[in-house]
Amino acid sequence: MTQTKPRIGISSCLLGQRVRYDGGHKKDEFLTQTFGRFVEWVAVCPEVEVGMGTPRESIRLVGSATSPQLVGDRSGRDWTEPMQAYAKRRVGELGTMNLAGYVLKKDSPSCGMERVRVYPSKGKAPNRNGRGMFAQVLLDASPLLPIEEEGRLNDPKLRDNFIERIFAYQRWNTLLDDHPSVGKLVAFHAAHKFVLMAHSEPHLRQLGRLVASAKGRPLREALEEYGHLFMEALGVPATVRKHVNVLTHLAGYVSKQLSPDERAELAETIADYHHGLVPLIVPITLIRHYVKKHRIAYIQDQMYLQPHPKELMLRNHV
Repeated sequence: MTQTKPRIGISSCLLGQRVRYDGGHKKDEFLTQTFGRFVEWVAVCPEVEVGMGTPRESIRLVGSATSPQLVGDRSGRDWTEPMQAYAKRRVGELGTMNLAGYVLKKDSPSCGMERVRVYPSKGKAPNRNGRGMFAQVLLDASPLLPIEEEGRLNDPKLRDNFIERIFAYQRWNTLLDDHPSVGKLVAFHAAHKFVLMAHSEPHLRQLGRLVASAKGRPLREALEEYGHLFMEALGVPATVRKHVNVLTHLAGYVSKQLSPDERAELAETIADYHHGLVPLIVPITLIRHYVKKHRIAYIQDQMYLQPHPKELMLRNHV
């Protein structure tokens, strides 16, 4: 695990800052009390930073979902151009801060990532196919950056995947900042083999071919392609079936060192996870125990066994 805390952008209200239109906040206890111990937050409130003030009238998206206007509810004041100019400038600043992720506020006309209300015209019912104006600029400018809404992080699987991607992205950027070489790329790929297998075997094979051919290509080109495919792979959801496949592969590496009873116990634990009787952390912990006991170096270095800080206990719930 990298020792440097990932720097994460976040909507200010989620940290408890009183920046909402009514002077309130939307403090998220998991983000502030649990996850916050392991990251450095970069708080952003587009509405305050663009000059709307607090408290203020609420705003809404009006028009088409693909090209909406941002207007004040009561006054009808058009904030579209100021917000677009601000968002472009602020996202550019954030791009220089080595962010490893971003948490947006759901439903917000500035920060919502999906299903934001868009009003076709005054007096008509809204649809929910919009995206916040600041969020749109952020997403367009940062295709590899792990970005989520706080509401979706209530789902244990989405939470695990998002935080796994954050720490993976941090490790990747650490490699890029530390005199990258083909040898370091090979080692990085080897350490993430089972992480990739849990998400997308087609990507794993494609990345393996890319690494194998890296010596014959310009390094910068190979790294750029690898980083894009790597983060694309982690964006493919891991499933129970995929995890069982990985666990079975890992069991194969340790089985020769185990007694018949230990092999049977490991197989039973993987089967229990497959059938939903125990969470993912149970077979992983057992494999980690055997790997440490028998000093199986190749498996010991696999990021799959601890892709994020164990104190978060994310895999106790998936």
